[in-house]
Amino acid sequence: MQHFGHYGYEKTTVSDLAKAIGFSKAYIYKFFESKQAIGESICADRLAMIMAVVDQAMDEASGPSDKLSRLFKALVEAGAELFFHDRKLYDIAAVATRDHWPSAEAHRERLHRLIEQILREGRDSGEFESKTPLEEASHAVFLVMLPYISPVQLQYNLETAATAAQQLPALILRSLSAP
Repeated sequence: MQHFGHYGYEKTTVSDLAKAIGFSKAYIYKFFESKQAIGESICADRLAMIMAVVDQAMDEASGPSDKLSRLFKALVEAGAELFFHDRKLYDIAAVATRDHWPSAEAHRERLHRLIEQILREGRDSGEFESKTPLEEASHAVFLVMLPYISPVQLQYNLETAATAAQQLPALILRSLSAP
């Protein structure tokens, strides 16, 4: 992780890693089948850290509307923090997203399921409308959030991220409100 953090994922080879830690390339291949597998491990760890922030935000929320707002804010803040503080490790997340690594796809799916769960909870409580099919509504909400939670897209949206974290959930919540 330190080597990738210093040199970046795409500029590092397994030979570089082996040399840096003082082991043979063959020894590293006993634990990881490829450079991508090493990156997968690091990416999964970082995504788990982001989801821990999201889980804490969900635990602190008072209801479905608050959960949706906190979800968006937590994802934007955690993504921006990773971008600014661990830029080279952020690059691993960008490669994972771009190349559809299993860890990145599982993360996207977990977020989509969480959004669907929040919308279902809001519908069950009468807080959100229920005319729009749940899958369509949850997918639309996910798409609105995507430019601020996808590492590939977030890097181009950092200047609007703080504003988006406030305004987009408010707009979404107005569109979801029960008549």
